[in-house]
Amino acid sequence: MNLPNKLTTFRVILIPFFVVFMLVDVTAYDKWIALAVFIIASLTDLLDGHIARKYNLVTNFGKFMDPLADKLLVCSALICLVALSRIPAWIVIVIIAREFIISGFRLVASDNGVVIAASYWGKFKTTFQMVMICLMIADLEALGLVTQIVMWAALLLTVISLVDYLVKNKDVMKESGK
Repeated sequence: MNLPNKLTTFRVILIPFFVVFMLVDVTAYDKWIALAVFIIASLTDLLDGHIARKYNLVTNFGKFMDPLADKLLVCSALICLVALSRIPAWIVIVIIAREFIISGFRLVASDNGVVIAASYWGKFKTTFQMVMICLMIADLEALGLVTQIVMWAALLLTVISLVDYLVKNKDVMKESGK
């Protein structure tokens, strides 16, 4: 269990704490604690990948758990935000559907010996989703317009990144049908 894998595991452990502070009235500072937990969890994602690549600590556990931890964190946050009526459910469905489609696509590619690397569109999508989630957790009236703009940008980037993956990797599906 190297440091990147410990960070990934820590991110998964943080998710229930995040959800509790998002949905249960524990203190007067719940949303700020939830925001801090979400930011810490998000930063572990940046850190674990950087450390794994820099020090050649990439493991099968990390390859499997890192993207799973990311999806669990983002999906948990989005579902909590739907429960709090801060984001429309249909937008969350589009975002989560994209994640399932890409995960399935990567699984098929992997079976064919093809590794699909993350694209710039995917990285932009992730950045906008994380910023959107942070803004929605904070739920500051003064940033309402900014939050809406970031939400629509995140949705647009979600769709663009999906189309980009499918177009660039369409041969993967053709090969799997042989």
